[in-house]
Amino acid sequence: MLRRQDVGHRVVVRRIVGVSADRPLFSDALGELVDLTETDLTIATANGTLRVPLREVHRAKRVPPARRPRAADVIALELAANDGWPAPVQARLGHWILRAAQNWTGRANSALAAGDPDRPLEAAIDAVTRWYADHGQTALINAPMPLAAPVNSALDERGWTARPLTLMQTAPLATLLAAVPARADLPPVELADSPADDWYAMVAEHKGTLPDAAVRVLTGVPTAVFAHVRDADGGLLAVARGAVTGPDRWLGVALLQTTPAARRQGLGAHVTRALAHWARQHGAGRAYLQVEERNTAAVTLYGRLGFTTHHTYLTREQPQPAT
Repeated sequence: MLRRQDVGHRVVVRRIVGVSADRPLFSDALGELVDLTETDLTIATANGTLRVPLREVHRAKRVPPARRPRAADVIALELAANDGWPAPVQARLGHWILRAAQNWTGRANSALAAGDPDRPLEAAIDAVTRWYADHGQTALINAPMPLAAPVNSALDERGWTARPLTLMQTAPLATLLAAVPARADLPPVELADSPADDWYAMVAEHKGTLPDAAVRVLTGVPTAVFAHVRDADGGLLAVARGAVTGPDRWLGVALLQTTPAARRQGLGAHVTRALAHWARQHGAGRAYLQVEERNTAAVTLYGRLGFTTHHTYLTREQPQPAT
């Protein structure tokens, strides 16, 4: 049977779907295990997310990934993403990066467990916990999978909870641009060196009030751009942020949002295409983004643009003492 440390890995599940002539009928499902509770397991398959009650599971096991990225590639991409979303407070624990940004977003307030922490794993987790306590925050650890499987296993033993699985997706810019035709019927995408006030306001509606650290995260990248799409009256319809970082010149796409009234018009693809053009002018050849696996609408959009999952990660949270 599967265990918590199998979350984030590719699994096959054989479940009982009925009975015929006093014999059970089985159905197999293959995908990534995204959640496991005392009563159910959830896997992300090629056809969508499937929740299976444990009482229906006949057999389940981990299987080799369809395409396992090299550990060095996972680390390089995670470091480029860290540069693209720079927490104003950072410290090193061996190769791990401890990050704090007044609790604004998990990415900027978690320890990136990529590489060697330069001490035994249990001691590293203790050090992370102390560092965040010193900064007045609950400890979070960002664990890229399957690279950080040992970290996840150790955190399971300590009772750390897991936030929803996040997909780190990538696409060649050439593929993205070929997948998205130019749209002259849509308002133009304005690319600015700094965000307008209403850009900040739209992001705050989705991400919560922006503390000073949030502004430093958003504007702390030397090669960054802020996309605005406005209607004929100047009202904001869509926003996004692009940043080019890393020695391999990755474009990071983040905070892609449209107003509710402007959705399903192709603005998301329209904005992403503009960011891709801008990034090519700044030496980028590939793009990445981070999206929760459960956000099926966004995952579907990004799939149409040519994005595929490079790897996944879990954000683990230190358990709170009982009150």
